Amino acid sequence: MTASDTPPDCDVLIVGGGINGAGIARDLAGRGWRVVLAEQDDLASHTSSSSTKLIHGGLRYLEYREFSLVRKALQEREVLLKSAPHIMWPLRFVMPHDPSMRPAWLIRLGLFLYDHLARREVLPGSRGINLRTHPTGAPLKPAFTRGFVYSDGWVDDARLVVLTALDAQAQGAHILTRTRCTAAVRSADGWRATLQSGDGRAHTVQARALVNAAGPWAESFLRQQAQSARGEALATRSLRLVKGSHIVVPRCFEHDHAYIFQNPDKRIIFAIPYEGDFTLIGTTDQELHGDPRGARIDVDEIAYLCEQASRYFTRPVLPADVVWSYSGVRPLLDDASGDPSAVTRDYLLESNTDAAPLLSVWGGKITTFRKLAEDAATEVGQMLGDARQPWTESRTLPGGDFRDWIGTAQRPDTDFERLVLQVQQRHPWLPVRLARRLARAYGSRIGALLAGVHDLAGLGAEIAPGLHEAELRFLQATEWATCGDDVLWRRSKLGLHYSASERQRVQDWMAAAPPPPNDCPDKNPSKMKAFPCS
Repeated sequence: MTASDTPPDCDVLIVGGGINGAGIARDLAGRGWRVVLAEQDDLASHTSSSSTKLIHGGLRYLEYREFSLVRKALQEREVLLKSAPHIMWPLRFVMPHDPSMRPAWLIRLGLFLYDHLARREVLPGSRGINLRTHPTGAPLKPAFTRGFVYSDGWVDDARLVVLTALDAQAQGAHILTRTRCTAAVRSADGWRATLQSGDGRAHTVQARALVNAAGPWAESFLRQQAQSARGEALATRSLRLVKGSHIVVPRCFEHDHAYIFQNPDKRIIFAIPYEGDFTLIGTTDQELHGDPRGARIDVDEIAYLCEQASRYFTRPVLPADVVWSYSGVRPLLDDASGDPSAVTRDYLLESNTDAAPLLSVWGGKITTFRKLAEDAATEVGQMLGDARQPWTESRTLPGGDFRDWIGTAQRPDTDFERLVLQVQQRHPWLPVRLARRLARAYGSRIGALLAGVHDLAGLGAEIAPGLHEAELRFLQATEWATCGDDVLWRRSKLGLHYSASERQRVQDWMAAAPPPPNDCPDKNPSKMKAFPCS
């Protein structure tokens, strides 16, 4: 490593670049702490890009009496929706009533609690509907005549992680992707950590405190990499790794609502409008034994999701319809429950001050990441002897402040449509579909992407349909993207819309493109070290 790309000593070293690690880095850096975050792969490579992509309270958790978790999540829904309305938006859910599953009075009671456990300003409340006349009843089997509608939210989970990391960087954090923490040795004065980049180079960082936000690897990190000065492992808890798989099929319905289906095994699955042309169906709950990197959907999970969706839809969902699938691994605290679905999704922050401060993050869900990060930053500050005030609740994420485009904010959903209109008016040469996609991806940051561009030719060569060189360079220079998969499956879901040859063209361009120049002041590359995909 050269001096310019050597990570500095810091107050807090964070291991893990999923939503929790990025959120904690953002909060700590915004409180003035010197922060370094090390992620062994790309940001959101694993659990945080493989969720059901919902900002939700978790209606089904009411049955497990997880009232505190649900209330906390419900409180966060609108906080998050207002923070980044380009990547999050309200979504209405339809629950067809199956009397053999749960009685109608129980569903009404649950929805009443769901509506009133936390204040709502943007999201409308629940109500009953007649599926014989309501548009959402058309794709369903005639046996389903009654249903209920309620509100939650949708999020582009992988982009949420990237935007959170961008804000952490803007607050002064150093974000190191494809950089593995191979060892962290504790002493009375701090932590001495070895960070190894994707090209094999290693560097030692001194930190006053360590945050273990390694997600599915949180337990193994404490057993294998983190050690006391005497070489003792520091693990105190066991994780239960639960695989949740999803399938994507051609669009099953034309309207903009999602479905929540009750299954005979007392689980639920969602069927959600996805990427315009598709329907996302998930999720499963299966115990995973072994390396979380190996998580893949299996034929039984595909069959299960198809079977349960086909119980409701008039047109069956078949395994042959699946165009894409993904699996995420949820790191849940092991409570010896026999049912993976019943294991709590709440988080636990475990602090250890036997010597240099150590904070381990156990569990959590994407909806409560900001609150988790706030609690974690407060805890770290207390361990370092300097409690500092929270700041993120009323702050937008990068691209989420539309005021320079639309003036005063009104509602997250309508504000985005006003943004799209302004983008089209300022850049009338942009094709309508491309203007909307870029506004969705970048929000108000679209101005930086299009700076100095006056026509379509100014975006450079079209590497794949609707994806130009200018955007690829922007992703490379500002969002840690180093290979085709970063672009096609995490910074976007364009891979779902492209043919194999089109995806390969993106892979080839990213492989051949030189890294962004180190003298690009508006991109801050000195804080943005991303090593090539292995």
